[in-house]
Amino acid sequence: MTANQQIILDNRPQGEAVESNFKLVQGTVPALQDGQVLVRHHYLSLDPYMRGRMNDAKSYAAPQPLGEVMQGGTVGEVVDSRHPKYQAGDKVVGMGGWQEYSVVDGNAPGALRKVDTTHVPLSYYLGAVGMPGVTAWYGLVKIINPKAGETVVVSAATGAVGSAFAALAKARGCRVVGIAGGPDKCRYATEELGFDACIDYREHPDLKSMARALKEACPDGIDGYFENVGGYIFDAVLLRTNAFARVALCGMIAGYDGQPLPLANPALILVNRLKIEGFIVSEHMEVWGEALAELAGLVAAGKLRPRETISEGLASAPSAFLGLLKGKNFGKQLVKLTP
Repeated sequence: MTANQQIILDNRPQGEAVESNFKLVQGTVPALQDGQVLVRHHYLSLDPYMRGRMNDAKSYAAPQPLGEVMQGGTVGEVVDSRHPKYQAGDKVVGMGGWQEYSVVDGNAPGALRKVDTTHVPLSYYLGAVGMPGVTAWYGLVKIINPKAGETVVVSAATGAVGSAFAALAKARGCRVVGIAGGPDKCRYATEELGFDACIDYREHPDLKSMARALKEACPDGIDGYFENVGGYIFDAVLLRTNAFARVALCGMIAGYDGQPLPLANPALILVNRLKIEGFIVSEHMEVWGEALAELAGLVAAGKLRPRETISEGLASAPSAFLGLLKGKNFGKQLVKLTP
């Protein structure tokens, strides 16, 4: 029996999440049954949506069960297989969770996908050429649907979703403005990701200041907004929207600890005839093939150069995750599980 370190959700957060909500446990890998595949994880993905699932509250996804392995995306290598489609050595992406190994039903739709690492590094399949990249693609292409020359804005601009959004929007001829935390992230946004401008929210910590910065960065107003944060930043963006602007509502990280996020001026939705649409990318599997093909092409062409923050070892996952929620990561947050 192979030992398998795992991190479970031990108890639910009371307000802000803390490391003691998680527990590192020692498990074992069960013997494979027919149709199953054993995967050794190389990287584990950490994503903001996981915070919402830690709460026992009604949402678009069921809460993370207590006492079970934290759920999340993984990339790794097949080490044993009793399924004809998968062989040892295959590189795969799946939802293996916060553990070193997972046993996967090879017949379950979408549970495991083989990936090509010739031109795209394995870790990118958890970021730019994975769920975050497809999230950016769907919000931009299917909801904002911009025309060349329009101005689009994205919050959390240098994260896995924001960086992909910039490359996709620039490919469509848009003016792209980002909102990120700190001068280093803003410099990276403009110098490496191709943003036309980036606003440091730490320099603009309130509605009035942020609205003024957006007015300067978006002299022709805002035609499309990709929302990851909520709070006063959303309020400031709404003040600068043009008539018939479109908002893709992906995340509200400012409210993940449970506090409400009221809008300061909801009448702007009517005045500017805004289209605001929330979406969950896993409900739109029909677009993944098209989106992943474009994203892989952008990476191969050097037009999408995502950064990664990599934490070492499974035990580091809780602290790295809590850091992600506070914006301490730079780019996609991963945990490396192999030497």
